[in-house]
Amino acid sequence: MSRTEAQRTAETGEPGSLTGRLLAGLPPEAVLTDPDVTASYANDMASFCPAGAPAVVVLPRTVEQVQHVLRTATELGVPVVPQGARTGLSGGANAVDGCIALSLTRMNRILEISPVDRIAVVEPGVVNATLSRAVGEHGLYYPPDPSSWETCTIGGNIGTASGGLCCVKYGVTAEYVLGLDVVLADGRLMSTGRRTAKGVAGYDLTRLFVGSEGSLGIVVRAVLALRPKPPQQLVLAAEFGSATAACDAICRIMEGGHVPSLLELMDRTTVKAVNALAHMGLPESTEALLLAAFDTPDPAADLAAVGALCEAAGATQVVPADDAAESELLLQARRLALTALEAVAGTTMIDDVCVPRSRLGAMLDGIERIAATYDLTIGVCAHAGDGNTHPTVCFDARDPDETRRARESFDEIMALGLELGGTITGEHGVGVLKKEWLAREIGPVGLEMQRAVKQVFDPLGILNPGKLF
Repeated sequence: MSRTEAQRTAETGEPGSLTGRLLAGLPPEAVLTDPDVTASYANDMASFCPAGAPAVVVLPRTVEQVQHVLRTATELGVPVVPQGARTGLSGGANAVDGCIALSLTRMNRILEISPVDRIAVVEPGVVNATLSRAVGEHGLYYPPDPSSWETCTIGGNIGTASGGLCCVKYGVTAEYVLGLDVVLADGRLMSTGRRTAKGVAGYDLTRLFVGSEGSLGIVVRAVLALRPKPPQQLVLAAEFGSATAACDAICRIMEGGHVPSLLELMDRTTVKAVNALAHMGLPESTEALLLAAFDTPDPAADLAAVGALCEAAGATQVVPADDAAESELLLQARRLALTALEAVAGTTMIDDVCVPRSRLGAMLDGIERIAATYDLTIGVCAHAGDGNTHPTVCFDARDPDETRRARESFDEIMALGLELGGTITGEHGVGVLKKEWLAREIGPVGLEMQRAVKQVFDPLGILNPGKLF
């Protein structure tokens, strides 16, 4: 059966139709065909990314049900687009016409938490914040904390190798995935990795799946590493008269051997947007606001040392928090950054370019030039400790010329990142949005090898087609 035929017969429920074949191994409530409902599963939160119409949406609860879906898809040649909470920003979860949108949100059980082994075993639909709170009750900590942690799922985090605010100290999702159970394109179940603290048997296929955006297989279970819960962090805010001075402070902090649990930057555009939205009283005169946090046994001493480095770099004011409540207040401004920028012009296009820390100042200067060239508001918030910038282009999507300029400025920012020795994505993934840029970054040989890997795992090309390359 062709993909077109599968789409046309999806709603009939006849034994030979796509829906009929799916219902042979799934309960009726797990198979959605109402076009008004399936349309709501068409896309994630990215701008400028085309999305097709799913033929059917499937919401499995068990590994066996996922296997049935993949066997059916292989037999009929129907594409499968795996989805979590669809909070992604690159179009990686966008449907293609006639596909099975495989939503894994109902596979949301925490199967095990082991304080001795310091691991959690979870299904892909577990929400990041839910896991974090659950392991916290055992005195443990799951560090990866994307900004959407209250809604994004572990499966989605694994698919995009997501990061978060704490990456500067604790690293990204890939560093916490010890093992996976994966349903392959033909329905076979494969286990990778381990649940032990150490293990080097064979190729590291676990890392191969992390960041693969559902293009190699469907993650149905994950073994995640945990850490002991750290002390409550304290936060410092430092204001600077220029982004260059703030970036100088960041370099001094990292060169000095400090290990902050958070090191975030907001440029003047973002600060003003946050003030306009939340009336937080941030100084309008600041050109850059740097937030640093420590969760060490003596965070006050660490903040004092970092505060001195900020002053040496030209900070106009340094404000350390005295307690957790003050720390939370300072962090609230950073958490509001993207929401505040959305209010500037109605639509935002969020970039995700990571550069070496030493080139962060050049990146911010270049973004400012691009904003002036294209006559656009571009605010920057950044995980400054690891060089991961989030330039956010604000534009009116109703204005064709402004929309064109927004897209062109986005490309200019990515080109700038590569020119500075960086990468086109630090944590959001490639998806649809950055396909052509992936090819530029990894080159023709790298692209050929990646396509060869895809062919091994998905010879029919049915898993999340049209993404990555």
